[in-house]
Amino acid sequence: METDLHQIKDNFKGIFLATLPELQEKLAKIKAYVFDWDGVFNNGFKDENGSSPFSEVDAMGTNLLRFNHYLRTGNPPISIILSGEKNKASFTLADREHFHAVYFNVKNKKEALLHLCTTRNLSPNEVAFFFDDVLDLSFAEQCGLRVMVGRKANPLLIEFAKRNNLVDYITSVDGGNHAVRESIELLLGLSERYDDTICQRMFFTDGYQQYLKMRNHPSPLFYTESGPKIIEQNPR
Repeated sequence: METDLHQIKDNFKGIFLATLPELQEKLAKIKAYVFDWDGVFNNGFKDENGSSPFSEVDAMGTNLLRFNHYLRTGNPPISIILSGEKNKASFTLADREHFHAVYFNVKNKKEALLHLCTTRNLSPNEVAFFFDDVLDLSFAEQCGLRVMVGRKANPLLIEFAKRNNLVDYITSVDGGNHAVRESIELLLGLSERYDDTICQRMFFTDGYQQYLKMRNHPSPLFYTESGPKIIEQNPR
């Protein structure tokens, strides 16, 4: 039995800025999922090498989201990591999970969106964005579906994003407490294919194995900012 849409607001304690029908309409148009890194997959703290980690809880969420998209559309989605810094952990996740690209050391993230849409033949309203901070807002402004990681430390920034229509859902937990997984659970529920997604992954069905073969085909490309341009550059 699939998730009852009327129960979603009871199950999710974040802030809804779009109605459930609006979120479903937005989700149906999405072809690419872009994840900011620091403060989204983690609490934003870095080690002495400038890296910040990810959790397997969130990593599994990204795979379930991509499989769910495949079940709905017949194709795996474009999957992107976006970071303002060079972060080795993000490269590890992208390699392991076969994301399509990582944008790193990109200070003007709006330029990354333009590059993504140009190279992948996308419109901004076909991009979903998971983000947390001020450097992400110019990117979020143009995207079709926007999820902001909630954080008690910046209530005025959250109010700014709400007031200026820069976000559709704000998570109830922060990046150090699996905000990625929370937002993905929401999207899976909105897809009305939650049970199908979980059961097929649970039993490693032929459908999931076919998806996995397609998902594992690409190796990530790496892009960075060089002057006013975004260029391809292997960081390792």
